[in-house]
Amino acid sequence: MDATIREATVDDVDEILGLIVELAEYEEARHEVLATAEMLRDQLFGDDPAARVLLVETPEGEVAGMALWFPTFSTWLGTSGIWLEDLYVRPQHRKRGYGLALLERLRTMTDGRIEWTVLDWNTPSIEFYESLGAKPVDGWTRYRWTLD
Repeated sequence: MDATIREATVDDVDEILGLIVELAEYEEARHEVLATAEMLRDQLFGDDPAARVLLVETPEGEVAGMALWFPTFSTWLGTSGIWLEDLYVRPQHRKRGYGLALLERLRTMTDGRIEWTVLDWNTPSIEFYESLGAKPVDGWTRYRWTLD
């Protein structure tokens, strides 16, 4: 792979927000993005960060994608893990190994498991994840409780 993976810094907030918007557009959910640069600055780089971001850059220094994640804990395994909230590689940079490199870096950051969700219509992503040996988790239903 010809790219660099690095931890995002507060100077990357606008780029991170741009990647989030691009991902939402791909998932046909742009209208659901409420995050602002100020919110990301606080939540990712404030006193008590809620999540972290890895960025992958091309040899020319262009941000090609990101993995936005946060730690989890499995009571059954008795160890920490990672929840991968967003994995996104810009279309013009796909098929270069950048997504795999981000996942491999995450794998080095935990002895536990890495978990995520994928939209059921997102065949390219499903095929990519299954090619790595990742499997869907049968028997579980995802719930969401919001304030509205």
